[in-house]
Amino acid sequence: MFSALAKLKPAAPKTWLMILAGSMWLGVGLMLDGFAFRWLRLADFSTIALFSTGGLFLAAGIYRFGFSKLADKNIQRIRNLAGEKACLFAFQAWSSYPLVAVMISLGIYLRVYSPIPKPVLASGYLGIGMALFSASLHYFTYLIQRRQAGVEA
Repeated sequence: MFSALAKLKPAAPKTWLMILAGSMWLGVGLMLDGFAFRWLRLADFSTIALFSTGGLFLAAGIYRFGFSKLADKNIQRIRNLAGEKACLFAFQAWSSYPLVAVMISLGIYLRVYSPIPKPVLASGYLGIGMALFSASLHYFTYLIQRRQAGVEA
């Protein structure tokens, strides 16, 4: 029975897991930055400058102390997966999926129901979005370096 189920598992080469992980981080980062830019474009210049600067500082901190380390750890985890191919959904650790669900729910709540003014939210969205975008480059840089070295991911 288990061998029949194993045949249904969507497997992909590790290179594709890296591409998928980097693309997801990149896409989510751009989406969050898009929300922030739409909210800030309606504000006056001093509000834009204040909350954009706050978002940039937040992005630097989140990237430096969080997402860059997480991306590097995830790259190592994918590299260490057994075999040449792994489950397509293993581009992210299984234990991270509940956290992602909470983050998506929180993001929807903040966008739709929160009384927090949008320019204030824009700072947080910009910070997380830019940090995700920056950390996504770790995956692509890793793949480019491996390709230049003539080694499979």
